[in-house]
Amino acid sequence: MRTFDTIWEFAGAAGEHLGHSGWRTVDQAMVSAFAEVTGDRQWIHTEPERAAAGPYGGTVAHGYLILSLLPSMASEVYEVRGVAATVNYGLERVRFPSPVRVGSRVRVGVQIISVEAGSAGATHAVLRHTVQVEGADRPACVADTVRRFVPAAMASAAADRAGA
Repeated sequence: MRTFDTIWEFAGAAGEHLGHSGWRTVDQAMVSAFAEVTGDRQWIHTEPERAAAGPYGGTVAHGYLILSLLPSMASEVYEVRGVAATVNYGLERVRFPSPVRVGSRVRVGVQIISVEAGSAGATHAVLRHTVQVEGADRPACVADTVRRFVPAAMASAAADRAGA
């Protein structure tokens, strides 16, 4: 885990690859639960017998399931201290170059693309997340995400307004 004591220390690492998360298994229970929550019950995700004869030789994870794992996997890679909160602000670009077959193990690598001052004292960072599938040649997902780092002073002011 790479730890930064301030947002400015983090900004100083722009361009650097921060490392990789641990491996985690994408199992059928996870894929089926995601299908239920999202309503995306397409057979390539939820019907192992039918999917065995399909294009991937078995069920595969939803691309958006893999995308939704990024925050928790990235939390194993880096931490920025000295901020009140870090929130998802958006996506710049997302691609799913190869499928994740159920039973595969995935991990994410994180690179800081840029860090810039945002509105109201917040800082925005663009981070490239590359999800690798163990033993695969191509990544399962490459996503440039935008994170908003909220300074403590901004959070305190919001709390003061809420209490007023």
